[in-house]
Amino acid sequence: MSEERMILCGANAYDQKYFFNEKFKQIPQSIQDELHIICVLFTEEVGGVFTIVFEPDGGVSLETDAEEDDIYYDEIGSGLLIGEIRRKRGELLQSLSLYYRALILKEDLSSLLEEE
Repeated sequence: MSEERMILCGANAYDQKYFFNEKFKQIPQSIQDELHIICVLFTEEVGGVFTIVFEPDGGVSLETDAEEDDIYYDEIGSGLLIGEIRRKRGELLQSLSLYYRALILKEDLSSLLEEE
């Protein structure tokens, strides 16, 4: 099992750029589009940098950060928005975790589905 975290995608309000990790290009385009929208809307609403990251165990983390002198970054809003994304997009995040665990970590798919 890999001990490294792997970035799936992210957006940066400072550079106004979106990043999608090409290692995951086999994810369906509709899911890639949804991730793009989530990331860009997040940074437009609260600022800073937002990333969706796969943990070594296959879990999915939503992370945000800002430059130290960024007075426009909404730290409270970022926490609330992450909670909202987890609630509204929980099924998507769970599916991404299963995808990562099955195809990247090579875990047994039948045992993964039994956990559900």
